[in-house]
Amino acid sequence: MDCKTRGAARETTIGESSRINSPDPMRIPPAMKKRPTLIVLALGVLATGFFSVDDDDFFTLRKSFRIFGSVYEELVTGYVDRPDPERLMRVGIHAMLEDLDPYTTFIDEADNTQIHIITRGSYGGVGLSIDVRNEKIIVVEPIEGTSGYKQGVRTGDVIIEIEGQSTDGMTLSDLRNLMRGEPGTAVELTVEREGAPEPIRFLLYRQQVTLKNVSFTGFADSSSGIGYIKFDRFARGAASEFREAVETLQKTDRMEGLVIDLRDNPGGLLDEAVEVTQLFVPLGSVIVSTRGRTLQNERVYRSTSPPIAPGLPLVVLVGEITASASEIVSGALQDLDRAVVLGTPTFGKGLVQVIKPLPYNTSLKMTTSKYYTPSGRSIQAIDYNEKQDAGATIVDSLQQQFTTRNGRPVSNGRGVEPDRLAPLETESELEKALVRRAAFFFYANHFAALNDSIPPGFTVSDDILTDFAAWLEEEQFTYRTDAEHALQTLDAQLTENGYESAQDEMEALREVMLFEKQTAFERHSENLKKQLREEILARYFGQSAQIAASFDHDAQILAAVHLLEDLPAYRRILAPR
Repeated sequence: MDCKTRGAARETTIGESSRINSPDPMRIPPAMKKRPTLIVLALGVLATGFFSVDDDDFFTLRKSFRIFGSVYEELVTGYVDRPDPERLMRVGIHAMLEDLDPYTTFIDEADNTQIHIITRGSYGGVGLSIDVRNEKIIVVEPIEGTSGYKQGVRTGDVIIEIEGQSTDGMTLSDLRNLMRGEPGTAVELTVEREGAPEPIRFLLYRQQVTLKNVSFTGFADSSSGIGYIKFDRFARGAASEFREAVETLQKTDRMEGLVIDLRDNPGGLLDEAVEVTQLFVPLGSVIVSTRGRTLQNERVYRSTSPPIAPGLPLVVLVGEITASASEIVSGALQDLDRAVVLGTPTFGKGLVQVIKPLPYNTSLKMTTSKYYTPSGRSIQAIDYNEKQDAGATIVDSLQQQFTTRNGRPVSNGRGVEPDRLAPLETESELEKALVRRAAFFFYANHFAALNDSIPPGFTVSDDILTDFAAWLEEEQFTYRTDAEHALQTLDAQLTENGYESAQDEMEALREVMLFEKQTAFERHSENLKKQLREEILARYFGQSAQIAASFDHDAQILAAVHLLEDLPAYRRILAPR
């Protein structure tokens, strides 16, 4: 999502800042003055969103409003069982929007808070990052300096009550809305903590919490000159936070290259993405452009200030979650041959939305244009004009070739494709099952409850791994492999078709699978140790320690560092002969 707030204006543009001339919402067109009030209000409000329609469109618009309004009025006033008017209207709105792309949505009053957080970069809250693990709402990290952090809420705490109300059945959105509010007000939270004899109650005070965009700034290792910045989102203030991170690394006088990690970054504000990109590209460079149905939606964004690191070698890490504003940065740096993009193809969201305020603190988020990288390509991967449930992937025959500044070929319609593919290591089925059950997370809670501290240079020993295995047994951890599912299906088919003679072979297969499953823990022990170490370090030193612990085994980070340490290979990618 790319958002941009236009100061005192009464609309928010996601992706650009075009002005929309909105007529007085209370002005009633003369032709409609004799219609029932219900229909008049619908037209009076909704017509404010249209700024460029021809006569045929306007006739169709009025006709459709009248039909819709009449149907709605008849149902509300005459249907045999009294319907809920508000629910009925919203069902109609959602059904209408389902015919468009998934980014064009109606934003209810409760959900408007999240939009304000992105566009303002802050919110009133207690400073707890939360998530769902194994069907429990847990604290991922208390934000330093906030009430939750100061009063002792810990990573791994399970939130069981808020204001005396059980969290059973609550969604993350439900709980976040209850925790947020006006700074200075209080909220009571009850948590369960591993090792604590009974639930712990906290009275936390809300304050203004600034959304963190950069979660790690540092070097790949103690002897390396390769900097690393993990960039999580493009909320308000992201560019200044990122610039500060770059300048912090520059002040060490040892930075020889920089890895920008956008793999888990789903996007945010377009203008923040533009400001981040211009830190590295020549003054006046085209960074991104937008095009829509009207001239008001067409704009070219250029770098307006000199770069702070004009010659610094860069690698941008991307993946399937990398989207929107993140793709603007990675696509622009790729097109301008300013960075090597490494990883796997990005999500492919090249659509720009505008947030239009509606009555009663609701909004409409509406796609108004597409954005294009400096080479002129669109990275949008799905064509939502194709009337299928989820649109259609843009076929190869419709894809075009473009060129970067140095003449390297790049394609449209596929997201941002890396200059160098570097897939992540494939997790074993055991590891995937442990992650699904949040086993590493909850064992780290168990470990921290029994150990007040850990030694410098902490590693997971064989004894700790053995204890982890015993803990899994106590927790009655089980899982089924894909092979077991396939064997069960085959067994049923053989039985159904009378192949009794194959049962001996089936039993032999079961024994082989059981052996493989029983030895999986030992075969994958090194990977299990690495994941346990990351989670345990987070309990004692926070998220930054957890991120740093991944440097020695994250295949993509290792590939990025290796490339930046081999500058001839780096330059050959950006300027092939």
